[in-house]
Amino acid sequence: MNVFDYVRPASVDEAVAAATEPGAAYLAGGTNLLDLMKGGTRHPTRIVDIRRLPGLDRIETLADGAIRIGALVTNAALARNGDVREAAPAVAEALLSGASPQLRNAATVGGNLMQRTRCAYFTDPHSACNRRTPGAGCDAHGGDTRGQAVLGWSEACIATHPSDFCVPLLALDAVVEIAGPAGSRDLPLDALHRLPGDTPAVETALEPGELITAVRLPPSAAGFAGHARYLKLRERTSYAFALVSAAAALRMEDGVIAEARLALGGVAAKPWRSAAAEASLAGAPASPEAFRAAAALALQGARPSGDNAAKIELAGRVAARALALAAAGTPETIPALPASVFATAPVHGATAHG
Repeated sequence: MNVFDYVRPASVDEAVAAATEPGAAYLAGGTNLLDLMKGGTRHPTRIVDIRRLPGLDRIETLADGAIRIGALVTNAALARNGDVREAAPAVAEALLSGASPQLRNAATVGGNLMQRTRCAYFTDPHSACNRRTPGAGCDAHGGDTRGQAVLGWSEACIATHPSDFCVPLLALDAVVEIAGPAGSRDLPLDALHRLPGDTPAVETALEPGELITAVRLPPSAAGFAGHARYLKLRERTSYAFALVSAAAALRMEDGVIAEARLALGGVAAKPWRSAAAEASLAGAPASPEAFRAAAALALQGARPSGDNAAKIELAGRVAARALALAAAGTPETIPALPASVFATAPVHGATAHG
């Protein structure tokens, strides 16, 4: 691990000022940053420790019904929060499907949004990686591509975004609150993460020194609470990143889908939402045929980035299954294996919520 300066600011303004220095990195839960530093993938020259900043560890229900989640709220605290579980059960299910209980107690909301890809060629400092070192090349091409992208990838990078949490957040139109040298601003989550293009090292829309301070779930999220699920296919049932995942949310009226949300994880360098798939479901009956058609639309344009063509088929199946589970109704309690594909098969027309 390299030598670095350590700063513990007392306010958000102090933190932003300290992090404007080139080479600075924010430290919150540290579950990703410290691993990357120990492995020789990241070498920050200044660590800005934000763990004790006041006011960033709260979950609040705002006057308009939105839920504001501070950036330092841990994954475990958020998954247990009653308001979040009631209004956005798929968010809680996604959180509980990720990592281990120990890591969920340490990992934070802001860190989850900013976590780096788990591409083995990125985390191995001896492999060529344009995301880690611009212009170095990409050893993932022609390598083990089983977990790599099938949507939105480029010749420069085929890595995927690893977050479970971000997938239902994207489906529910979450907004990110940001503080920076130029002041504060809001950003739709969909605009936070970037596809690689020719510059994969530029992973987010954050400017130097900018700090995520909170995430807001809009009041509309609660309209999907009765029919919302997160489904995750992984290589082992616990403590594994998604090979593919899907967040599905439906607003039902008289047995017909009035509005649909569908986002995929593990398929691109950012969580992937499909407006075409959602539009195809509006006004449609909740049927396997409609869900398969929507899933096919969600994978439009998908192409293997190597020997991973099977991932396109898997993603389609997971998306259709997530929609079917959502149509069957949100369970009264989160399953013992959250987001598991081994959950009981859905029964159309049976709902646990209204």
